[in-house]
Amino acid sequence: MACAAAARAASEPLIDIHQHTNYHDRTDEQLVNHQRVMGAALTVLLPAGSRYGLAANCGGNDTVVALAKRYPKNYVYFANELPDIPETKRVLEKYLNSGAIGIGEQKFHVECDSPAMQLIYDIAKAHDVPVLMHFQHDAYNMGIERFYRMAEKYPTVTFIGHAQTFWGNIDKNHVQNIMYPKGPVTPGGITDRLLSDYPNVYGDLSAGSGLNALTRDEDHARDFLKRHQNKLMFGSDCEDAAGTGAKCIGASQIAAIRRLAPDGAAIRKILHDNARRVLKLPS
Repeated sequence: MACAAAARAASEPLIDIHQHTNYHDRTDEQLVNHQRVMGAALTVLLPAGSRYGLAANCGGNDTVVALAKRYPKNYVYFANELPDIPETKRVLEKYLNSGAIGIGEQKFHVECDSPAMQLIYDIAKAHDVPVLMHFQHDAYNMGIERFYRMAEKYPTVTFIGHAQTFWGNIDKNHVQNIMYPKGPVTPGGITDRLLSDYPNVYGDLSAGSGLNALTRDEDHARDFLKRHQNKLMFGSDCEDAAGTGAKCIGASQIAAIRRLAPDGAAIRKILHDNARRVLKLPS
C-alpha cells in the first residue's frame, strides 16, 4: 500500500495543506509515516497558538518549525497565535520573518469580522501570506454571513476557508447549527457564493466536514468540483497514524476527489497545482 501511494505521488504529486503536530498526542514519527503512506510529497503544518491547542492538543509554532527543519523537502509551516492577546503581532511576525508561509489555522472564539481578526488580516496583507480559517457556528470565526465584507475590504489577502460551517454553507438551505448536514444540496449557499464571487477566497477540503460536503450529495459534488476546480485544495486534517483505510479521512478525501472531479486536469489542480500557486510554493 505504501509503495502504491509513493508511485502515485511520483506521477500525480500530492500537497496536503492541513496537518498538525501532536494531533491528539500522535508522535512526529507517526505523522511522518502517515503522510508518506498517504502519498503526500509536501505537507503544510498548521500550529496551535500559545493556548488551547486547537481543541486537539496540537503542537505550537516551535513544534512545526522543528519538524520542517528535520524534513525541509517535505514540510513547510504556517505561524499562529490567538488574535486577541497583546502578543499577537509580535509572535506572528517573529515566525513569518523566519520562514512561515501563512497564518493559521485560526480557530478561536471571535467574530470573523472583529477588530482582533482584522489585525490578523492586516498582518497577512503586510507579509503577503494567506490566512487559513476554521469557521464553526457559535464557536470559531463566527458570523460567516458577514465574511464577504472582509473579502471585499482585504482584496489582496488570500483567505482559505475550512471546517463545519464553511462546508455546510455550500447549501443555500443550510441550517447554521447543524455541523454535518446530510442529504441533497441546493447550490448558491454562502460558501458557494464566496468561492464564485471573490477571487481571494479559497476552500480547504480537509477533515470530516470537507469529506461530508462531497459525499452527502455526489451529483452536486461533481458540479461543485467542476465549477470551483481552481479554488479548492486538498487537506487531510486527520489524526490517525495509518495514512490509509477507512479511518484515514485524508485517504478517503483523495478517493472522493479522484472519483468526483471532472477529469485528470481538475484532479491535479485540487491535489497539487492550486496549493502550489496559492501558497507560492517553489516548483
